[in-house]
Amino acid sequence: MDQVALVTGGSSGIGLAAAQALSNAGYRVYALSRHGGNLPGISHLSSDVTDISQVSASINKIMADCGRIDVVVNCAGFGISGAIEFTDASDAKRLFDVDFFGMVNVNNAVIPLMRKAGGGRIINVSSVAAPAAIPFQAYYSCAKAAVNDYTCALANELRPFHIGVCAVMPGDIKTGFTAARKKLHRGDDVYGGRIGRSVAKMEHDEQTGMKPETAGEFICRIAGKKRVKPLYTIGFQYQCITVLLKILPCGFVNRMISKLYIS
Repeated sequence: MDQVALVTGGSSGIGLAAAQALSNAGYRVYALSRHGGNLPGISHLSSDVTDISQVSASINKIMADCGRIDVVVNCAGFGISGAIEFTDASDAKRLFDVDFFGMVNVNNAVIPLMRKAGGGRIINVSSVAAPAAIPFQAYYSCAKAAVNDYTCALANELRPFHIGVCAVMPGDIKTGFTAARKKLHRGDDVYGGRIGRSVAKMEHDEQTGMKPETAGEFICRIAGKKRVKPLYTIGFQYQCITVLLKILPCGFVNRMISKLYIS
């Protein structure tokens, strides 16, 4: 029987690449997004992950079609940039609603089904920005750090039910995420133009970064593993960086990040 995969944020970027890779690997793929889509081999469902009723309706549709969900890939998300003191709490809460609680909504709907089926795989898309807190993009880093901690806790909770849970952390990647970022320029004069320069550096790195297909294929391989560890980093360069972030003193790491992104 074909394995069934659900991918959120599946109309663009990493989500679309993961959906395509899974489809090519023989999965029956359902992609959830607010805007829908039209790609052969992928069933698109319009759904806002922040709306629990829409998430439930999409899950019910998949279960009615297939009777099972074997793999969930949580890719839905967006970014904001700006100085912490000039970022409205409403903007930060909106980011967490999508990037963190949207993932929670989907997982809460799927876990009982996987538990009843005797197993499954949940893959949450995080970022290297989780262990490396990026200045002027603090709330994105915070949301992805929350994804990592949530993933590690959930992996332990669901292990007795044979549900493997992990998070994958891409680094700089060339997707529409860059253009979609909500840029908050307020206070740039107070910070001597450092907000704009820092975000421009980050966006340059993103647009010269890895292709989304690289991340999609990585996610597909993780989906097919018998066992998973809680956290994965995509790309040898970023694997080295995350190791260094763990072993070097926090103060030293923070100064290095400052040199990279604040001029």
